[in-house]
Amino acid sequence: MADATAAERDAPVLVLEGVHKSYGTTVITEVLRGIDLRVIPGELTAVTGPSGSGKSTMLNLIGLLDRPTSGKVFVAGEEATALDDAGLTRLRGTKIGFVFQFHHLLPGFSALENVMMPMTIASGRPRPWMHDKALALLDKVGLADRADARPSELSGGQQQRVAIARALAMDAPLILADEPTGNLDTETAGRVFELMRELNRTTRQAFVVVTHDPRLAERCDRVVRVVDGRIVSDGPPNGAAHG
Repeated sequence: MADATAAERDAPVLVLEGVHKSYGTTVITEVLRGIDLRVIPGELTAVTGPSGSGKSTMLNLIGLLDRPTSGKVFVAGEEATALDDAGLTRLRGTKIGFVFQFHHLLPGFSALENVMMPMTIASGRPRPWMHDKALALLDKVGLADRADARPSELSGGQQQRVAIARALAMDAPLILADEPTGNLDTETAGRVFELMRELNRTTRQAFVVVTHDPRLAERCDRVVRVVDGRIVSDGPPNGAAHG
C-alpha cells in the first residue's frame, strides 16, 4: 500500500447504495428502506437509533453476514452483493474486522492465540510471523505482558482490548464494532473507546460503531442516526440527535 495513489487511499472503504432488507414470505416486514452510506478510510462513524430501528440489520449487511433484498454493498471497492458465499467469506475474512459487545474470545486459548486466530484461519496453520504480529498488536493495546493469560484471567476491559487486537490482526480496512462498550462500566468503556479512537487515527482503518451511548457517539467523527429503517441524519456529532 506504500505506493498507492492518493485517490486509492481515499477511495471509500464501504458503500451502500439503495439498500433494502425485508423478511418474510407471506407477511413481508421491511426493515431497511433505502440506505445510502459511504465511509472513507480513517473515519470513525457512530450508528445510533432506537431499538428496532434497523441498526443491527444494517451492521449484518455491512459485515456480509446477510444479503440485502435489493441494493448494492461495496467493501474495499469490491461489490459484495455480486459474490457467492465463498466470495463473501473471503472478503469478510480479509477486509473486515469485528468487535462485539461480548468479546467472544476462545476460553481455551491464551490472549496471544486468540489474536493469532484470524491469521491462522486465513493461512491454514500458525506461522512464526503470526506470533510476532499478535504480540505487537497486544503491545499496541497495552497487554503484551498478559499475552499468555486465558480470557478468564483477564478483566472485562482487558478481554475487550484483546478482541480489538484480534479485529486488527488481518489489517482489514474496515472495523465493525457492535456495542463494543455495552458490557463495561463507564470508566472502562471510556478507556476502551479511547483505544479504538487512537488506533483509528494511527492506522487509518475505518471504524463503524453501533452504540446506544450518546457520550461515545459524541466522540466520533460522524453520527449516522437510523429510525424506522431509514437514515434520518448524518453528520458531525454536535449536529446530530442521539437515541
